[in-house]
Amino acid sequence: MTLQDRIETRSARVCVLGLGYVGLPLAVKLAEVGYPVTGLDTDAAKIRSLQEGRSYIEDVPTAELLHVGNRFSATLDYDTIRGMDAIFICVPTPFDAMKTPDLRPIESAAMGIASRLHSGQLIVLQSTTYPGTTEERVLPILESSGLKAGIDFHLAFSPERINPGDKVHHVGNLPKVVGGLTPECTELARLLLQNISPAVHVVSSPRAAEMCKLLENIFRSVNIALVNELALLCERMDLDIWEVIQAAATKPFGFMPFYPGPGTGGHCIPVDPYYLSWKAREYDFYSKFIELAAEVNQSMAYHVVDLITGALSRHHIALCGARVLILGVAFKKDVADPRNSPAQRIIELLLERGAEVSYSDPHVPRFRVGDSVFYGPGKELLSLALTDEVLSGTDCVVIVAGHRAFDYRRIVEGCSLLVDTVNATQGLAPSRADVILLGTGRAASAHCEDS
Repeated sequence: MTLQDRIETRSARVCVLGLGYVGLPLAVKLAEVGYPVTGLDTDAAKIRSLQEGRSYIEDVPTAELLHVGNRFSATLDYDTIRGMDAIFICVPTPFDAMKTPDLRPIESAAMGIASRLHSGQLIVLQSTTYPGTTEERVLPILESSGLKAGIDFHLAFSPERINPGDKVHHVGNLPKVVGGLTPECTELARLLLQNISPAVHVVSSPRAAEMCKLLENIFRSVNIALVNELALLCERMDLDIWEVIQAAATKPFGFMPFYPGPGTGGHCIPVDPYYLSWKAREYDFYSKFIELAAEVNQSMAYHVVDLITGALSRHHIALCGARVLILGVAFKKDVADPRNSPAQRIIELLLERGAEVSYSDPHVPRFRVGDSVFYGPGKELLSLALTDEVLSGTDCVVIVAGHRAFDYRRIVEGCSLLVDTVNATQGLAPSRADVILLGTGRAASAHCEDS
C-alpha cells in the first residue's frame, strides 16, 4: 500500500513533534478524524500529563483528549519516528535578545528525524519562520541521512493558524495553506490536511507558504501599530480613540477595526516581523515599514509606564516605592499564554524604577520577569487573589490583559487609581478623574500634576 493509499484510508501513522499550542490541537484533531497519532515532545511533564489523560492546553479540553482514546499516544522517545508515515514539526521558533531568529528547535527536530528517516515518509514543517527555512535549513539536515527529498522522502511547509483562546476559529475549521518541495510532496500533504481542514490552498513552494504566514501576522502588527500611534495622538488632542474606532467600524467596506493597547504579545505578532526583516537583509532590502511598526508596538510598554508615573504624580505619589498591581499578564485576554506578554516589560520597567509590583491573573498562576537588560535579577511572581484588601492597599491598579473573569465594576469602586490600557472599564466610570484610559484625553491628563 502506498503512502497516498494509507493517507486516503486514514491508516497512515502520524507523528506530531512538539506538543504545545500548535502541536497538541493538531495531534488531537488528526486522531479525531481517525488517524493513529503519536505525539512527541522533550518535555517530560507534558508527556506525563497526556499519558494520564490530562490536557494542559485550554484549546484542547481534557474531555476531547479522552474522546480520541487509543488513537492518540504521547512519548519522549524519538525512535517512534521510525514507524511513522507522516511527521509534523510544530516546535517553537523564538528570537534571541538581539531579535535574531533562533532556529535551534527546528534544527534539533530535523536532526532527530534525519537519523531515523526512511523512504516514503512525509515531513511537514508547521513552525512559523522566514521564507527559505524549509529548503535552506531543514532540507540539508534531512538529506544528511543519505536520502533525497522529493525522491526518497517528501517535504512540505504548511503554516499553523492557531489563535489561542479563540472559540470560533480552530484547527478543525480553518483553511490550510501548503507548499511542497515537488508537486508530489505538495499533493501528499494536501491529501492529509484536507481531512482536518474545510479547504487546502496550494501554493507554488515552501517559501511561498512561509511568506504567507508572515504576511498574515505582519498585517496585524502594522495595523495595531497604526492605531497605537493614533491613540497617542488622540491623547494629545483630547480625543477618545475608542470612540473614533467604534465610529469608523460602522463603514461596511474598506475598514477593519484594530485596537490599541499596552503592546503586542504571544508567539507570532512580536516575533514574525523580525524574522522577515532579518531575512530581508540578505537581499540588501531593509523593511523599514515593518520594523517601524514593531518599534511602535514595543514602545507602548514604555508609554504605559509613563502613564502610571504621571497618574501617581497627580496623586502626589512617587513611582519609587509605589504599590502597583498589574491585572492580567497573559499576552491577551482570556488565555493562559504569557509568552512575550507586554506585561513582562511593563513590570520590569516598574521594578527597575523602584515600584513594588504584584499581579493578579486567574489564568497565569506564576509569571517570571527579569534576567534582562531592563531588570537584571530574575524574579518569579505569584498571582494574588483579587480581594478588596488587595485593591484598597494598592496605589495604582493597571489593566494590561482585560480578562472577562475580572469584575471591573468592583475593581473601579475598590481602588483609588486605575490605568486602563485596553478599555476594559468602558461605561463604568467615565467621569472619574482617577481612571486613566489609554488613547483618550484622560490619559494625557495623567501627565499633568495637580495644581
